[in-house]
Amino acid sequence: MRVSRWLADRWVMGVALLVLGYLSLPILVVAGLSFNRPSSRLSYDFNKFTLDNWRQPCATSEMCDAVLRSVQIGFIATVVATVIGTLMAFALVRHRFRGRTGINLLIFLPMATPELVMGTSLLALFVSAGVPQGFWTIVIAHVMFCVSFVVVTVKARLAGMDRRLEEAAMDLYASEWQTFRRITLPLVLPGIVAAALLAFSLSFDDFIITNFNAGTTVTFPMYVWGAAQRGIPPQVNVIGTAMFVIALLLVGASSLSGRKARRADLAAAPAAGRRAKSPS
Repeated sequence: MRVSRWLADRWVMGVALLVLGYLSLPILVVAGLSFNRPSSRLSYDFNKFTLDNWRQPCATSEMCDAVLRSVQIGFIATVVATVIGTLMAFALVRHRFRGRTGINLLIFLPMATPELVMGTSLLALFVSAGVPQGFWTIVIAHVMFCVSFVVVTVKARLAGMDRRLEEAAMDLYASEWQTFRRITLPLVLPGIVAAALLAFSLSFDDFIITNFNAGTTVTFPMYVWGAAQRGIPPQVNVIGTAMFVIALLLVGASSLSGRKARRADLAAAPAAGRRAKSPS
């Protein structure tokens, strides 16, 4: 009975751990292969442990150029999409205007449209407009599909925010700018950061839309696709592992900062209550 009760209380956690382990298995394989010296360029078996791949991540100069280009495109697309998407999310959540329902529907279209359709449509647009394909057409394409994800993420954060905090600040004679800077922005900032990280990941990882609108520009996913025909260098696994570790560190730092902020608020609450009860 005790064993069955213990299993009944923890089966959900067990299933969750199994699913997480299954999802993490490809990442562990990539991390393991980053320390591998393959027997040949077309072999992916674990042959011999080595640190040379990490000591010389840019042994293939074309790969590092492609990685740098993907980072540049991802950074520009993330900044532009985050700014536009955040402003759109504020407008859709905080204001009522004609066409609001239609705009909400249009925002979901890039997320629901197959990438093949979006890539070919953008290619037809750029060709008909006489725009040469290259670095900036990739940036424009990435901004177009990243904006939708930013809007959805920031909207979810704004919808869960308590408006009474802003009203209380305004009642205490704070100006609109002070209320936004001290109340609204700190509360919405985690959602904006999450949206920016998601947009960068989508931009860095995209292949289909990029392949249609890249011209002669080669990004990291396109380099991996092309190298697969003649043997993927092991340094590709190093780049993938490093990107995963960096993302994990960013998420961990954000979580720790959020916990510290909540602990500071809980510690300051009793002191504020004592000051409120003390005679003036």
